[in-house]
Amino acid sequence: MTARVLVTGATGYIGSRLVAELLSAGHDVVVTSRTPERLTAFGWYRDVTAVSLDANDPDSVATLFARCGHVDAVYYLVHGIGETDFRTTDNEGARRFALAAAEAGVGRIIYLGGFVPADDVLSEHLAGRAEVAQALAVAGGAELVWLGAALIIGAGSTSFEILRYVAERFPVLPQPSWLSNPIDPISIRDVLHYLMAAVDSELVPAGAYDISGPQTTSYRDLLAAYARLSGIRQWTVPAPGVPTVVASKVSAVALPVPGALTADLTASLDHPMTAAGEGLRNLVPAPAGGLLTVNTAITRSLHTPERVPVTDLADPHHLADTDPSWAGGDMSRIRQLTPSIARPALALLALLPGPATATLRTGIDILAELIPRGHRR
Repeated sequence: MTARVLVTGATGYIGSRLVAELLSAGHDVVVTSRTPERLTAFGWYRDVTAVSLDANDPDSVATLFARCGHVDAVYYLVHGIGETDFRTTDNEGARRFALAAAEAGVGRIIYLGGFVPADDVLSEHLAGRAEVAQALAVAGGAELVWLGAALIIGAGSTSFEILRYVAERFPVLPQPSWLSNPIDPISIRDVLHYLMAAVDSELVPAGAYDISGPQTTSYRDLLAAYARLSGIRQWTVPAPGVPTVVASKVSAVALPVPGALTADLTASLDHPMTAAGEGLRNLVPAPAGGLLTVNTAITRSLHTPERVPVTDLADPHHLADTDPSWAGGDMSRIRQLTPSIARPALALLALLPGPATATLRTGIDILAELIPRGHRR
């Protein structure tokens, strides 16, 4: 079944890869962005219909479907996590969008959010994701498919990049008790598999579904798996009383991921992040070879070929040329900022401990900002 679908948040990590998958499956794709000029950087740009959309602008939302024409389904991937007062802004934008979609006769909205733990007090991130789902479900409007996911494993995924940098930059890692909270991660390949299936109303009825990989683990074990598979030596020390608010502030300073984004996501580790029920496993056949294990997904994400357009990725776990410049780890970042003639010497950096490569990377970043862009290679 092919359809005409609209993808909001198409410039994001998941959205950009989803557009490539949709086009490969023969769908007619419309993409949106607050700044349409950004869309020209993506490998799929010439194969989609591009429309401007600012979810915070009532006029922009109200006229969206008149400008883009009829669509059968919408992927709603907009979020403002890391921005000031993102929870209120996200809720208002989602409600506004859902009302416009209802008036335009859109049949289905597919929303990717997070798990909602059964705790009395949730982080701003987790509570906000649930509220967006509620805002998208308007009476008489499009049917809603809400997919919830925890940590997504894939190079370029913000949650995976935080995991990567924590493993690489902290050779001695404190072990707060909340690191043992259970978590059900999922690979980016399997997220895309379920998102693609969700456009088919005969296969996936409207409703809420948590999606996850085949293993329940913990953030502590994920860090250990990353260190083992990447050859990093890491020591741990007990630190049972350290709260997530302290860890988030340290991480915001120590990691190259945007600080507010790191803080919001780290706060979510206070809660168990496990899937409720079977999700889509009883409705959607697993991908060829089955859902990816943690070890397999991390191994595929550690492979670092040269960045290419998202449409040319051999594996969605690899980095695309439109993924954030801070993604990929210290070695990858240093490689980007080093002239090609000097890159063979970078093999020596593997002998340095994580903090040393982090310091070197910071110095290279500073130098890079001093070099005119036209002279970079």
